Amino acid sequence: MKEITRINHVGLRVTSLDLSREFYAKLGFEFIVGPIGPEPVAVMEHPSGVNINFILNASDTITKNVLMDVPDKHTGFTHVALEVGDLTAAQSFLESQNFIITEGPIVTPEGASFIFIRDPDDNVIEFHQPAPVAG
Repeated sequence: MKEITRINHVGLRVTSLDLSREFYAKLGFEFIVGPIGPEPVAVMEHPSGVNINFILNASDTITKNVLMDVPDKHTGFTHVALEVGDLTAAQSFLESQNFIITEGPIVTPEGASFIFIRDPDDNVIEFHQPAPVAG
């Protein structure tokens, strides 16, 4: 469908607005509003335009990410990839803020590179530096 112009936001089910808000604020996201609506939902946005809607009704009795950490592979979105211009700088920043790099850095044969972290609910976040443009 040609009318789609970009991803507007990512919906992320979380157990605690306070923990999620603190975590994503360290990544530069700013709190916009919430909780609002029947779910309820809170919204944070990064200056780059990336918007996250936190759905605040996750069960706090679930201890594993069912999309990533169980033997049966369920369907669904497994992670969000945030593009960065300098993965080395991004990794240094993450480590300086005591984020744990859970995987990577990984470099593809074409030269793209990426690392992964987990948020307080074990949702996976990728930081992705595209391969250099040949030219």
